[in-house]
Amino acid sequence: MKITFLGHAALSIDFNDTKLLIDPFISGNEMASGKIDIDTLDPDYILVTHAHQDHILDVEAIAKRTGATIVSNYEIATHYGNKGLKAHPMNHGGNWNFDFGRLKYTQAIHTSSFPDGSYGGQPGGFVLQADGKRLYIAGDTALTMDMKLIPAEGPLDMAILPIGDNFTMGIDDAVIAATFLECDQILGYHYDTFGYIEIDHQRATETFDKAGKKLHLLNIGASLSL
Repeated sequence: MKITFLGHAALSIDFNDTKLLIDPFISGNEMASGKIDIDTLDPDYILVTHAHQDHILDVEAIAKRTGATIVSNYEIATHYGNKGLKAHPMNHGGNWNFDFGRLKYTQAIHTSSFPDGSYGGQPGGFVLQADGKRLYIAGDTALTMDMKLIPAEGPLDMAILPIGDNFTMGIDDAVIAATFLECDQILGYHYDTFGYIEIDHQRATETFDKAGKKLHLLNIGASLSL
């Protein structure tokens, strides 16, 4: 399984013959300019955690071009389904066995509205079980006790956590989250894109190191393998 950081909270996850795209905010991200071209992305599925513009900006364009199935909460899936795009609706606590593996839509503490202010359902995250791995994609969230429920269903190989603070967890809460999740391998995202969420990279890695955790901070376009 290869995970590629596309900037902000956007990721691609490739395994076997499946390509997943997570929360594509690329064309509007100046930090990704010249590094990621949305026309080169060819996902089979697009996973959307919530409706904020910095998570959905490129969903429609990519789904129209590729025919990818959009997986999200009921309201977001309905929004795109009404546009003639393929969508699979989920809600908190629900699981579904897709052709690539199993997804669970998890709780997140945040808000969710489309750029025009219309209701985007409740925000969430995903637990992905595929290719012999178990991966938690938190989405935008505060630290929550519900994270303790995730390892009760099985150990995680990696947790992808927001670390930029202000709108989501910051570094210190993300370390606590990693402890709740009983996971030592953390991929940080949702940081540095704009002023509110800039982080001190050295302090971030050292804080995780002191807790016995490994924080991965990838350059845009860089990948790691599980």
